[in-house]
Amino acid sequence: MRVPLSWLAEYVDLTPGTTPEDVHEALVRVGLEEEEIHTFDLTGPIVVGQVLDFVEEPQKNGKTIRWCQVRVAPGDGEEAVRGIVCGAGNFFPGDKVVVTLPGAVLPGPFPIAARKTYGHVSDGMIASSRELGLGDDHDGILRLTTLGLDPEVGTDAIALLGLDDQAVEINVTPDRGYAFSIRGVAREYSHATGAAFRDPALAVSDPLAGALEGFSVSIDDQAPIRGRAGSSVFVTRVVRGVDATRKTPPWMVARLKLAGIRSISLLVDITNYVMLELGQPIHGYDFDALQGGIVVRRAAAGETIVTLDDATRTLHAEDLLITDGSGPIGLAGVMGGAATEMSAETTNVLIEAANFDPVSIARTARRHKLPSEASKRYERGVDPQIAVAAAARVAQLMVDLAGGVADTTGSVFSDIPDRQPIELPAGYVAGLVGFPISADDEKQALAEIGATVADGADAASPVLLVTPPSWRPDITDKSDLAEEVARIIGYDHIPAVLPVAPPGRGLTVSQKVRRRVANALAADGFTEVLAYPFVSAAQNDLFGAPDEAEVAGIKLANPLDGTVPFLRTSLLPGVLDIARRNLSRGFTDLALYELGSVFRPEAGVDYGLVDLPGVEGRPDAETLAALEASIPRQPRHAALLALGNLIPKQPGQPAVAAGIADVLDAARVVAAASGAHLTVRQGAHKAFHPGRTAELFVGEQSVGFAGELLPQIAAELHLPRVVALAELDLDALTVAGSGVIEAEPVRAMPAATQDLSLLVDVAVPAGDLLEVVRVGAGELLEDIHLVDDYRGAGVADGAKSVTFALRFRAADRTLTAAEASEAKLAGAERAKEAFGATVRE
Repeated sequence: MRVPLSWLAEYVDLTPGTTPEDVHEALVRVGLEEEEIHTFDLTGPIVVGQVLDFVEEPQKNGKTIRWCQVRVAPGDGEEAVRGIVCGAGNFFPGDKVVVTLPGAVLPGPFPIAARKTYGHVSDGMIASSRELGLGDDHDGILRLTTLGLDPEVGTDAIALLGLDDQAVEINVTPDRGYAFSIRGVAREYSHATGAAFRDPALAVSDPLAGALEGFSVSIDDQAPIRGRAGSSVFVTRVVRGVDATRKTPPWMVARLKLAGIRSISLLVDITNYVMLELGQPIHGYDFDALQGGIVVRRAAAGETIVTLDDATRTLHAEDLLITDGSGPIGLAGVMGGAATEMSAETTNVLIEAANFDPVSIARTARRHKLPSEASKRYERGVDPQIAVAAAARVAQLMVDLAGGVADTTGSVFSDIPDRQPIELPAGYVAGLVGFPISADDEKQALAEIGATVADGADAASPVLLVTPPSWRPDITDKSDLAEEVARIIGYDHIPAVLPVAPPGRGLTVSQKVRRRVANALAADGFTEVLAYPFVSAAQNDLFGAPDEAEVAGIKLANPLDGTVPFLRTSLLPGVLDIARRNLSRGFTDLALYELGSVFRPEAGVDYGLVDLPGVEGRPDAETLAALEASIPRQPRHAALLALGNLIPKQPGQPAVAAGIADVLDAARVVAAASGAHLTVRQGAHKAFHPGRTAELFVGEQSVGFAGELLPQIAAELHLPRVVALAELDLDALTVAGSGVIEAEPVRAMPAATQDLSLLVDVAVPAGDLLEVVRVGAGELLEDIHLVDDYRGAGVADGAKSVTFALRFRAADRTLTAAEASEAKLAGAERAKEAFGATVRE
């Protein structure tokens, strides 16, 4: 919302010298976020001039210019009359115009200087509305006479046209629609500063109040949304004999421009002006184009309407329409119809000021992709009590500015339900906001926002009965009232107190694990990313765990993007999408990780069918259990991705490409940070390369997969041929592991290292063989890892030679070679028993 300061000052006192920054600062104190400051971006000297005479001079290029003599100051001195070249042809001798003299700067910026052109020295410029920043239309020179102005020559044109005004822009949150008006912002400024507020609705003079009759309006809503009728207020009145060709006064044009609305025509500008002033959207009809009275109803199947933007729109059964005897003449609360549009030929105007259901208007505006200033206000809630005053204000301006005559033709329909008082217990506000507030201060703050406050009847349990004002539909319970009290008294009164955790509390085991995993992966060279949790059904089926691939994902009732309407069952689709986006921007070497929740529904279970409890108290155990059962299991996972080069090419170092080994190492880092020991076995996954897929275990529990993406899937995603991926269940790792990392003491005794080569069948997994040797070697074995897997000359067909590097150490002595060899052979013996392995000499 943009608020011109001169307009704001009409309804709240601004102290002399108040700057836009001062207004922003005050509005921030009551919760309205500051945005920008808007001005006309011009400087003087810009004055009123009078065309004395001119000579038309045809040019070789076919253009005719006028060499004008223009008086720019009183008297006959040399500086009082300037010679100015002008290319426009819409002015005459005697016209008063706006002259920008040398030294002025117009929006652009466009500096003005005396310059030679077309054989003359033009000592200034006669300006148009567009050149002054008043509008986009260029009808030629701005003639002040056509605006009804006859100022003295030499008058400052900047002040005359309102070009010295400034506007502050604020961000209005969806719950505070009343601030989409000068009336609402002036009230908030009064709250912030204590300045006197003058309600513009009360200043409207309406001699015909209560006498409107003779125009038929019917509300025929047969399909209300959420049981609420589409319209609760509908006010009409007629102004006859308007002159639609009159120009909009410059002060109104300037205010509309600063408020972000372009000037269209006098009649339309008046309706927009009142909408900005009072917050009530207004629509004007050419009264003579109407056929009979107005009926407000829902659209019928197949109906169409041509709206003011000349677009033919096919209507939906939920669309609320304004109709007459000819059919639809407007999309209620969104945009009027072209058939009854006010034009330059309009002489009689029907004014409409109505109140429509916010949900209905929001759906229609989004359905037709037709946001408007009116729908923006209706969606957030318009004061239902303001319509009569707004219609009277429009009629008043059409009489004053367009020469019309208001009569009693019109109607008033009102079906506004009474607002019920909200109980505010004594001490509730202070207990919620954290500082003491007296009952008198609460009453004063609530009265200041326009609420009606009364004492409850029960003296034993003191309570205030608070009825919110009509313009605050967002206030629905005692918590809203507490927020208003705190806002009016001042958020700066709320103390900043650092809560102290009770003894023995702190991060849970799972929280500590997640932090350790994130830190360890970042230290290992991976970059954390955060993907959207929404995917397609195909992505869920491709990347979901094999044992749950047939379980449908959770589909959103109202997805942001119809192509990805499901909650993810795996983190991998999001990580792959982020990798693809980074590759498209030239980042070819990537190591990424994400920690997040996945959603794993169980077959045959319906989710989300529980009625949500209210906020008046903590739900009981049964309700909480029902809520837990209404949502799917949401384990936390870790996803890893590596592609491109792990080590870039550099002098003396060839590039080292990333692959499955790198994500396996990272998976071991994740497991170690979880306090678990990871076992790697050959696995299978429909999205991974066969033969290059590992299943990850802790003990006998599967906790994830690692591998390389199938090349055809990588090609479809425009990724390199080799993309290494891994995904682990962090919750399962935390449960299977200890969740606690215990540092082993540094042993002072020297280590004994030996290698062990075993001949086994090619079908024996190297990981299983390693675990058997580890167990057989006993407590002296400190470390074991695979160093070679050989198949070829010297090894029988169907067999392989697997070599392990072993490190032995005793805590209390130096090991002899014989002790190390004995432990190694004990491991080999266990491998022989388990897999028939033999030691390769």
